Amino acid sequence: MYDRLKGFRDFYPGEQSARREVTDTIEAAAKRYGFREIATPALERTRMYTDKSGEGIVEELYSFTDQGGRDVALTPELTPTVARMVVARGQELSKPIKWVSTRPFWRYEQVQQGRFREFYQTNIDVFGSAEPEADAEVLAVAADALTSLGLTGDDFEFRVSHRDVLGGLVRALADDPDAVDTAAAIRAVDKRAKIDDAEYLTLLSEAGIDRSTAREFDDLIVGVDGVDDLDAVAEAGGADVEAAVENLRAVLAAADDFGAGEYCDVSLTTARGLDYYTGVVFECFDSTGEVSRSVFGGGRYDDLIESFGGQPTPAVGVAPGHATLKLLCQRAGVWPEETLETDYYVLSVGDTREEAARIARDLRALGHVVESDLVDRGFGGQLGYADSINAETTVIVGEQDLANDEVTVKSMASGDQTTVPVTEFPPESGRPTYDDYA
Repeated sequence: MYDRLKGFRDFYPGEQSARREVTDTIEAAAKRYGFREIATPALERTRMYTDKSGEGIVEELYSFTDQGGRDVALTPELTPTVARMVVARGQELSKPIKWVSTRPFWRYEQVQQGRFREFYQTNIDVFGSAEPEADAEVLAVAADALTSLGLTGDDFEFRVSHRDVLGGLVRALADDPDAVDTAAAIRAVDKRAKIDDAEYLTLLSEAGIDRSTAREFDDLIVGVDGVDDLDAVAEAGGADVEAAVENLRAVLAAADDFGAGEYCDVSLTTARGLDYYTGVVFECFDSTGEVSRSVFGGGRYDDLIESFGGQPTPAVGVAPGHATLKLLCQRAGVWPEETLETDYYVLSVGDTREEAARIARDLRALGHVVESDLVDRGFGGQLGYADSINAETTVIVGEQDLANDEVTVKSMASGDQTTVPVTEFPPESGRPTYDDYA
């Protein structure tokens, strides 16, 4: 026996059918907005990650040297890959570029609830628009995907923030703005809910602001959470922060028009820790708090394409993570049933394979899921198997039935059955069951 690797998962048919339904629902929401599906490689050059995040990132990667001597890594996220793709063909692609994809990623990190070393995300990105409507559309797609899964506004909330509000405010409050490490200050805000107050203030101090200023900064951003009153922040931050506040309000207004506003709350304590975020950012949370960590997040990364050697290209995206989304759906009672679904089992008794195979083919041609015997079971064994795969209807093709030019149609739920002329089954369309012939 071989043990499964830690942080990697097997998905058996029942669970996988539920996962497929969720994935299809998310992708369908994106495609209704005109997002086009892409596919991307599992391996990229390790340098693509170390150039942007430093050599320390290698400890979090599944990286190795391949047989050609190239340093490569299993992709830990999609954003650098799609940035590379946009740079490669940016001049050929109509703007805005709107892409969606679902695939696995890999990070060597501590395994915990909702976090694995191999994990699945659906990435939804817009390239080539700096307008608030692009941010709002990403929020709307995410909201539509969640409500299509059966979730409501009582189940989730989008906490919306703006990195330029945070960065501008911390610089405006500091005695020496040039001494402030804005990215480090924003990373401190991102960790705020996960560390104690003393450690949080220490991180802000290390970013270049003294303790009293750090407390003033925190009081201002906390005062906005859930209140949506940004005037005090704009006043304290000056012209740069006023412009960012105006942009945040424009995004929220567009989100209202796009039908996502009811799910959005201003939350300046939401920061998103990755340094490539540049403007509006947001995270989705369980409204009840039962799922304690962020379900997923997204935001603007306007500088990334240029940093990859492309033309300046604004971008915004969201990436629902399927593991934490499952926790939310399970908590809300809307995770799909993890059961097999089979429309028909064609049960063959005696020397009837030719006719049974014809019926199975005709049912499949109508688009139905159909199974038949592959292991030479007897009548009872076949019926038991039909029950185990959740067959709705069993079509019994027996020698005596065929001698009477009939087949038997059996409801697996009730056990009721009736005979049907073999020349009339299946009909040219529809999904015939026992109830249609009783």
